[in-house]
Amino acid sequence: MNNSRIFNDYKQQIADYFNRRNNYDQEGDFHPLVAHHLIQGADIQAGQHILDIATGTGLVAIEAAQIVGNSGSVVGVDLSEGMLRRSQSKITAAGLTNIELKQEDIETLDFPYNHFDRIFCCCGIPYIPNIPTNLRQWHNFLKPGGIIALTGIAETASLVSNFLIKNAKNYGFKFPSWSEETATPEKSQNLLQNAGFEKIQVTEEQFGDYINFESAQNLWEIILHNPLTQMNFVKYLNSDQLNAAKAQYLAELETLVTPQGIWNDLTLYYMVGRKPISR
Repeated sequence: MNNSRIFNDYKQQIADYFNRRNNYDQEGDFHPLVAHHLIQGADIQAGQHILDIATGTGLVAIEAAQIVGNSGSVVGVDLSEGMLRRSQSKITAAGLTNIELKQEDIETLDFPYNHFDRIFCCCGIPYIPNIPTNLRQWHNFLKPGGIIALTGIAETASLVSNFLIKNAKNYGFKFPSWSEETATPEKSQNLLQNAGFEKIQVTEEQFGDYINFESAQNLWEIILHNPLTQMNFVKYLNSDQLNAAKAQYLAELETLVTPQGIWNDLTLYYMVGRKPISR
């Protein structure tokens, strides 16, 4: 596992946050299922070379490595050393020798052009700055005819995120959704198209569940400690304003209670595109 310097404070916060979350692949079946569905849409073949960006605990990388076999290879890249350690332990347990893990700044990746058959990014886009610019670089890393497969979060997802987007307007600033570029199927389509991909498919899958009031209340503290929320919301408010925002959130929750509980939507988009074959 190669290490390289992580440069700015925000990226260090992301790394630290996911160092603390390095067992998320054991928190139910959401993340494993999303990774599996993303792989299914990318038509991986034996012998191919795969790049998994924001590889995390290796959910995509490990399944892809099992498909490509020893004649193929997988490179998994992530900011979080803790995530990569967890991934490496799983790789070792599975007896896989065709995966290389790298701790890298995703914005400064340096791979040969026209090298990979498939590039994945599962549940990582919200945390990556300058997604349009990075996508164009990932396009360069793909072989002609190669496929990129990503997930994006719908604008309807996350109780707290949607509240924060509305509440930020009260203080005169904008809190972006978890990913502005993938908030709708149309935006997801345009994101890949503008990066040079063709034969684009955007598929929606609704996750989510009904949660009780206490669980919905606890989401506030969980989301407030997320680096994205810290950067886009928390840093702008003093303690009195944050307490007022929390009170407003709890009041809004009261209006969302149903006999089944409070619905917490987690709708995702699977985005698949192909790099054109040069003529």
